[in-house]
Amino acid sequence: MDYIKSKQTYILDIIIIISGCFISSLGINLFLTHAKLLSGGATGVALIIQYLTGFKAGFTVFILNLPLFVVSYFKLDKKFTMYSALGMTSLSASLIITSPLSKIIVLDEAILYCIYGGVICGIGFGLVFSRNGSTGGTDIITMLIRKKYSNFEIGKLNFALNLVIIAVGTIFFGIPKSLYTLISMFIQSYVLDVMVRGLNRKNLLLILTEREQDVIRYIINDLHRGVTSLFAEGEYTHDRKKMLYCIVTTRQMIELKNTIHLVDPKAFITIIDISEVRGKGFKSI
Repeated sequence: MDYIKSKQTYILDIIIIISGCFISSLGINLFLTHAKLLSGGATGVALIIQYLTGFKAGFTVFILNLPLFVVSYFKLDKKFTMYSALGMTSLSASLIITSPLSKIIVLDEAILYCIYGGVICGIGFGLVFSRNGSTGGTDIITMLIRKKYSNFEIGKLNFALNLVIIAVGTIFFGIPKSLYTLISMFIQSYVLDVMVRGLNRKNLLLILTEREQDVIRYIINDLHRGVTSLFAEGEYTHDRKKMLYCIVTTRQMIELKNTIHLVDPKAFITIIDISEVRGKGFKSI
């Protein structure tokens, strides 16, 4: 049973990573390339080469990543390398397939290309990263540096590498294009974060109630979630009672909160948003 579940998870990972890469390629070819804007990482380098020489970015992304994957295979986690190879290959193929679409959408304002390109790329890359995938390039470089120098922050390192790419782009395409690119990257990063946090968002509930057994039965039998009892003591009254600790999805949180207040209107509930949970019943470790 665990084997079947694991196999299904891998299949779902593959489908979502491929879909995310295809969506990102639409953001790049429908919007960014039309305005000659850049993207981050190896894709940004590939777009500079495409604008200057006409050589398709999809081929360049593939070529740039090959030596990085050789190093990644020997130095980094094999699952990360496999998922990154899948992401890189899917992105390269998608960029090639969708490149004829680059002239379909014509807009009057460059800022519109920034906004829509950033949003669509953010959604696509968000899907990839939500399944622990990547598209190679600077992701591999930052992971290699982080492995050797553990005090480096990946986000800041990625941002620094992207600034270098933008600086090179400024030399060839001017300051206005670089400023528009920065706007697009900011939007992309924001949407990506929302996608990753939103897709994995769960709620932690800390519950103090006089009807704890009723609440426990509801969580286990109706919501099919686990619940842990923690002994708590009020510092004012010094009364000792159980505090229930439970993690549920957002939809289940609403159901549980409403049920608790029906069972015990005086119940004290603390709800905390958490961006990721790993373990039985949630993500596999």
